[in-house]
Amino acid sequence: MHWQEVCEHPLFQDIPFKVETNRWGQVVMSPATNRHGLYQARLIRLLAQLLPAGEPLAECSIHTPDGVKVADVAWGSSAFFIRNGLANPYLEAPEIVIEILSPSNTAGEMSEKKRLYFANGAQEFWLCTVNGQLRFFNQNDEIAYSQLAPEFPKSIDAPQS
Repeated sequence: MHWQEVCEHPLFQDIPFKVETNRWGQVVMSPATNRHGLYQARLIRLLAQLLPAGEPLAECSIHTPDGVKVADVAWGSSAFFIRNGLANPYLEAPEIVIEILSPSNTAGEMSEKKRLYFANGAQEFWLCTVNGQLRFFNQNDEIAYSQLAPEFPKSIDAPQS
């Protein structure tokens, strides 16, 4: 299936699953939990506060050589949105792409998504663990903190004020 067909198909409307495709156009779904949704909301709120020269996105679809991947959260600069608007899916990745680990995710899956996002132009990849701890990566290595959002906390598990 093409991505627009997936988005418009009535069977995929209002389901409590994250939907992606693989390189063969097959639909891949994974369940979302309330913790996952809470972490998404906290990440989006903090991105909006700390990086006002752009916009955070939830469920950001990005076309990759391995199908359409849907980042849990992403942040794009104003320049990104001028270039890409609201394309569905984006052909290039926003500057920051964030995945929130679920118990069903594997290290290999996250490593592959990180590779795909960087290949499509992401500048940073963030990984949020099931305990709300954040790990930051640039194209080459894990880094101690985000270079695009240096004030971003390393944990989002505690309630935010």
